[in-house]
Amino acid sequence: MPPEDGAAGAASEGARLHWRALEGLYTSAPVNHLFSSRLEIVSEGRSRIVFDVDPSCFHAAGAAHGTIYFKMLDDAAFYAANTLVTDRFLLTTSFNLFFSRPIHGGRVIAEGRWVSGRRRVLVAESRLVDEEGEEVGRGTGTFQRSRIALGSLEGYNAGLRGTAA
Repeated sequence: MPPEDGAAGAASEGARLHWRALEGLYTSAPVNHLFSSRLEIVSEGRSRIVFDVDPSCFHAAGAAHGTIYFKMLDDAAFYAANTLVTDRFLLTTSFNLFFSRPIHGGRVIAEGRWVSGRRRVLVAESRLVDEEGEEVGRGTGTFQRSRIALGSLEGYNAGLRGTAA
């Protein structure tokens, strides 16, 4: 069952370190240097990514291209799921998108939520909310444990080092 909204207060120190390390992993990914965005792990099974969508993300008709929707939705669902896996990097194995409104720029929040699974395959969903509080997109993905150890990733370790202060 997905965690309740108040679950953050009950998190162990180990869980909180893992979440900060995931945030460091997000920050370190070269693709994320192309976007103005910031990941926050809210609690076990929940993530939040704030994106600033500007004209560099637009298609020819002046709204955010679908690749931007996918990026935001996939990342939010992925990180929500990876909060439950502390040893391995997850891989997206499938993702379904629903576009409900165009994004013409501004701040967009991607909210991710783990739905089910803990062993081999995890399912998570996400939604996009624009500055007016309107849902502009939604997605559901499946994620599988990879052979890549989280501890072998420099960005994950940098996130752990950033918490030592």
